[in-house]
Amino acid sequence: QLQLVESGGGLVQPGGSLRISCAASGFTLDHYTVAWFRQAPGKEREAVSCSGSSDGSTYYVDSVKGRFTISKDNAKNTVYLQMSSLKPEDTAVYYCNRPDGYWGQGTQVTVSS
Repeated sequence: QLQLVESGGGLVQPGGSLRISCAASGFTLDHYTVAWFRQAPGKEREAVSCSGSSDGSTYYVDSVKGRFTISKDNAKNTVYLQMSSLKPEDTAVYYCNRPDGYWGQGTQVTVSS
């Protein structure tokens, strides 16, 4: 059964760092493009970052460039989003996505003092 399970969210102070994870099962992560989306209260879901399948390509939305890094651990079949210099506007539920229609359940990231 194909699943994406996020973890690692939490409360962090502005300027802090957090790494969230998305563990994949039922398919080999490195064979697919995988993306991170986020949705803040009252806002539409937006694409934050994605990692291409096996070619090393990455994408970042302008608002997180230089602060967020997406990476894959093929041995663990897991994709990570390392977030640094976090801002209150980064507060959202973060979702892992395989673009052909698979979503995780989301993990809450709250940036607040």
